[in-house]
Amino acid sequence: MKIEFGGGLEQLFDNKQTLELHFDEPEVTIQTVIEKLAQICNELRSNVCLFLQDGLVRPGILVLINDADWELLDKEDTVVEDKDTILFNSTLHGG
Repeated sequence: MKIEFGGGLEQLFDNKQTLELHFDEPEVTIQTVIEKLAQICNELRSNVCLFLQDGLVRPGILVLINDADWELLDKEDTVVEDKDTILFNSTLHGG
């Protein structure tokens, strides 16, 4: 699946605006994706607390799954597929 970052979050992922993730599990939720992204942050020695708070996406980060706000779906429990695009966009950034 395609993961996109905006609003400065790309800095946590080696300045990459997109990542491709693949999972072997038959059913993957967005929570699984978030856990994988946290692992990548840790491997890159990025400050994961700028992305997550208590294991959940921080307030102020918009999450879109195929252009649909995850608040209108099942949030962390939303099932995602390889063909999906997930955008994490920080709405809080300095100027």
